[in-house]
Amino acid sequence: MKLQVAVLTVAAFAPVFAQTPQGWKMRVDKSTAASDPDAAGDIKFVKEGAGFHATNPQAAVYWNPANTASGTYTLKGTFTLMKPSGHNNYYGLVFGGSGLEGADQSYVYFVVAQNGSWLIKKREGAAVSNVGPKTPNDAVKKPDDSGKSTNVLEVRVGADKVDFVVNGTVVHSEPKSALPKTDGVYGIRVNHLLEVQIDGLGVTK
Repeated sequence: MKLQVAVLTVAAFAPVFAQTPQGWKMRVDKSTAASDPDAAGDIKFVKEGAGFHATNPQAAVYWNPANTASGTYTLKGTFTLMKPSGHNNYYGLVFGGSGLEGADQSYVYFVVAQNGSWLIKKREGAAVSNVGPKTPNDAVKKPDDSGKSTNVLEVRVGADKVDFVVNGTVVHSEPKSALPKTDGVYGIRVNHLLEVQIDGLGVTK
């Protein structure tokens, strides 16, 4: 995917980003697939209530450089998909991040989709590979009659393994050594064609 980096600041992007949370940045992943194009329009990432609201015609990673975690910790966030997209697109947590603005970017992401599946991937530079492939699980809530679904995602980093949790259910465990790293910046990934509310994003030891 062709990548662009942007710092979300009021001066640079007003009025589109007039309410963008201070200190947050984004990296856009533009689709190069003719069969799966991005939508028209600008990405919007704003503070809403006690959380954040992302409207993504294109895929993006959002992070605040001040938000880091190391050692053993639990990263948690509540993700509400506002409406289904035309096909399955994933959204969720980013952790172990470094170099997010440059060519040497590195992070792991744990995400879910409207079809009730989860996915874990790692990105190292331009290379992206699966840690845990797309897997259906009853713990992942699908959109209800209103078109919304809410899923609480957790990454529990232990001394030797990492548990990936959806709504209190461990859906996958991975040896810590299988990941590039777990120390680093944490944040959010929302793929294209999605609108998602994110609440309670944070780390506990």
